[in-house]
Amino acid sequence: MPHILVDHDAPLREVLDRRRFAHELHALAAKTVDGITIESCKTRFRCVDDVVIAHDEPQQALIHVDFAILPGRTTETKRELGQAVLDLVRAHTATATGLTVHASVEVRDLDAAYAKHVQPATTGP
Repeated sequence: MPHILVDHDAPLREVLDRRRFAHELHALAAKTVDGITIESCKTRFRCVDDVVIAHDEPQQALIHVDFAILPGRTTETKRELGQAVLDLVRAHTATATGLTVHASVEVRDLDAAYAKHVQPATTGP
């Protein structure tokens, strides 16, 4: 926890430095929400080839961040995190020259049935 999924379309592939974004996102989450540590953050990126925005006008790009955290945070905390993440997305896509970037963030609770296991690395026989 948290689990973060960033969907973006192909025009942002060249603009978005995914590793740098993830590192800054993890630090931001740890600073913004009690109980989140950088070590607990996991971010996946998915580049989507086919995106249709409105009337399919050219020069449009989409990025959406789904941020799933353990339950128990207030709506205000989630709203604060969502706005901070959106600000970070905007900063990382500001160089998308000639593109109208549609950015969104959803901060949501993980389901009560969420379970996890971490298998530590082994060092041989």
